[in-house]
Amino acid sequence: MEADSRVPGPPLPPPSPGDGGGAGAEADPPAGAPGAARVPLLAAEALALDDEEDDLEVFSKDTSLAEVNSFSPSMPISPSSMINQYKFEDEPELRDLFITVDDPESHITAIETFITYRVVTKTSRGEFDSSEYEVRRRYQDFLWLKSKLEEAHPTLIIPPLPEKFIMKGMVERFSDEFIETRRKALHKFLNRIADHPTLTFNEDFKIFLTAQAWELSSHKKQGPGLLSRMGQTVRAVASSVRGGVKNRPEMFTEMNDYMETFSQKINVLDKIAHRIYKEEREYFNEMKEYGPIHTLWSASEEDIADSLKGVASCIDKCCKATEKRMAGLSENLMPILHEYVLYSEILMGVLKRRDQIQGELDSRVDALANKKTEKDLFSEEIGKLEDKVECANNALKADWDRWKKNMQCDMRSTFTNVAENNLCYYEECLATWESFLASQTVDLHVEEDSEDRP
Repeated sequence: MEADSRVPGPPLPPPSPGDGGGAGAEADPPAGAPGAARVPLLAAEALALDDEEDDLEVFSKDTSLAEVNSFSPSMPISPSSMINQYKFEDEPELRDLFITVDDPESHITAIETFITYRVVTKTSRGEFDSSEYEVRRRYQDFLWLKSKLEEAHPTLIIPPLPEKFIMKGMVERFSDEFIETRRKALHKFLNRIADHPTLTFNEDFKIFLTAQAWELSSHKKQGPGLLSRMGQTVRAVASSVRGGVKNRPEMFTEMNDYMETFSQKINVLDKIAHRIYKEEREYFNEMKEYGPIHTLWSASEEDIADSLKGVASCIDKCCKATEKRMAGLSENLMPILHEYVLYSEILMGVLKRRDQIQGELDSRVDALANKKTEKDLFSEEIGKLEDKVECANNALKADWDRWKKNMQCDMRSTFTNVAENNLCYYEECLATWESFLASQTVDLHVEEDSEDRP
């Protein structure tokens, strides 16, 4: 059940360099990387969130979304990597908000089964009444927070949540593996918000972190009603029917092109990575059966028993190395690729919302041109819409630059990690088989010497 424990205490000390910040080493401080080659993203609708009233818990189709600090230079890579020393130039020296998501609990009622997660927040911010909070939240609460952030900041890039539905056959619903995967994704979601220069001060975010269950439930009911949400949807549809905006700045056209290409490429990489992982698992399962056959055979072949046992031992060691390599794929590569698949959808939604705001301005300008009366009223409304468009454009420009730097750093770190894991895997397997060959060569020389003796 959800509870709220507030424990007064002294301000938090600054995190030590390289610890990633946060409560535990999992928090995600912003990181950046120098400009990489421009790559555009695919047009995709932003994922519509279900109504708050829908309480059934269903799960993500991403079965491998692991906890990787995407905004952090402290990725799990080699100490010698330059990425470990890279620091985003705008990163603050001190962090004052640390969040941990842990301790999943299963709840079974007469009508549903769902999971709640403990959310622990430690802060030294003055706007908080306490320095530490502990609450329990379910997936629907995270969805609510994301929708409120999108509503308050329509042209900021809100971090992705894992999808609500699970891909058939990938992982069992409510399995330990899935629950842990989701926990890590939710942890990353909250820490990305905490690290964002604007979203971190959102009032709904603060309420999410601090409110007791009944307080959060009461606050949720204060949001816009069904008719209001329907009105927003109708306006969005009407804007899309009118077609593209007339005076879209070139910068946002380039962003759209970038996202279309980026989305195409990242979706292909995501699918191929899943296929590689599936094939690797099949190979691993075959290897587990392959080695013991040699051991069984050695019992009936006395003359080559040592060689057979040696082969079985090598296969067993390579099997363990393969398992380690698979873990690297599922924990490091696949989560990042799929996260940016979701980011591409979010960004296309942000660009569409910016176009809707400008489309509203364009329609008012056209109406003013055709009106002979009430020009003062229209002019005042147009002035307000122009300010709204300017704010939307500036917010998206700043967030776009920040997102691109973080994305480039994430990709460099991830691919460097994959390369180093592959090197370790092949070196380990090579050393195993070379050792076996060396032992066989020694045994062969010993046999030849014994045969040469009179």
